[in-house]
Amino acid sequence: MLLGVIADDFTGASDIANTLAKGLPGHGGLRTAQFLNVPRRKAGADIEAGVVALKTRSIPAVDAVSQSLAALRWLLEQGCRQIVFKYCSTFDSTPEGNIGPVAEALAAELDTAGVIVCPAFPAAGRTVYQGHLFVHDRLLNESGLENHPLNPMTDPDIRRWLARQAKKSVGLVSWPSVREGQTQIAAELGLSVQRGECLVIVDALTEEDLVAIGRAAASARLITGGSGIALGLPGNFISAGLAKGEMPSLVGVKGPEAILAGSCSTATRGQIETHRRGHPVLAIDVDEVMRGASGPEEIVTFVLANQGRAPLVYSSADPAEVKALQERHGRAPVAHALDRLFAEVARSLVEKGVRRLVVAGGETSGAVVSALDLGALAIGPEIDPGIPVLVSDGEAPIALALKSGNFGAPDFFVKALGRLAGI
Repeated sequence: MLLGVIADDFTGASDIANTLAKGLPGHGGLRTAQFLNVPRRKAGADIEAGVVALKTRSIPAVDAVSQSLAALRWLLEQGCRQIVFKYCSTFDSTPEGNIGPVAEALAAELDTAGVIVCPAFPAAGRTVYQGHLFVHDRLLNESGLENHPLNPMTDPDIRRWLARQAKKSVGLVSWPSVREGQTQIAAELGLSVQRGECLVIVDALTEEDLVAIGRAAASARLITGGSGIALGLPGNFISAGLAKGEMPSLVGVKGPEAILAGSCSTATRGQIETHRRGHPVLAIDVDEVMRGASGPEEIVTFVLANQGRAPLVYSSADPAEVKALQERHGRAPVAHALDRLFAEVARSLVEKGVRRLVVAGGETSGAVVSALDLGALAIGPEIDPGIPVLVSDGEAPIALALKSGNFGAPDFFVKALGRLAGI
């Protein structure tokens, strides 16, 4: 294995796995596999990039650090020459962590500094300028992410936000230097090391910027960022003759289908509204779930009764409703109850023959795939930017699409089910 990725949630893991597998147009990518949690055995000898998907974004920082270091050590045992710590392109975190503590712990373990921090993903509208994170034409704290139910992002200055999480000073490579190219970027990172800066925000407005950053980091032991930071990395290994460059291809999986949505993002709520116009949908009554009056049985019955019609089950709600639910029942208890519910539903559906699953939301995806315990997932074609087809191995493979809340076109759910079937 050449490149190892530690992802702090499951949708983000499939996002960066997709980036690594497809590479740049005309060049191809790396043979990539996604692993659910730290594997218990060695990876296959043909895997060039391994993505370890953790569920560490919203847990206590000390636990996130411990799990991330375990993933790092496994990846190093597989021979990885470079490590990427992948987090959300909207920098989802609290003032206490977990991005800063995990990144600094990985840097200490690898004995490195001047580590790139770049959440930019221009294809999804995320850009960084003068250390400030934008979502399309809005600053991060005006984009709707300030209402995130777990990690509300209230400051667009990610240099300042990260400084609150980190023990050491945080640097910045601004966009004018980035536009000068990889040599200038590398020089600026070198100066950051001299100044004692462990983590360095690097601006990026375009995919060309990200490719230049990736080339500047060809020899870096550690890089951190959103999935866009991986755009230029496969080419480094291909140019060095260490990888051939291939395009992902997988045969689709036929069989019963289900869509599970736990994200409360604006995009996901819009996708649900689009879907309900022509397909059956079921809203989860969270108050009933919290009282123990509603469980997985009625959801499973609904899905199985609507096979062939793309049934969708959701707990998504607007910010005001989410806030009211959290005030009534508590933020953590609501999140835990919904994660457990979706996990039980997914497990029961697969046991009853469902073979295609579309899941919306990072926390929901983490709960689902953890419950299914599918092992390594092969990376297939891209559905929408940042969202690939994922297929488990074995005699009865499961096809998955794990969608971050704000990703995907309005018709994503129907499109994803078709791609999972190979259409």
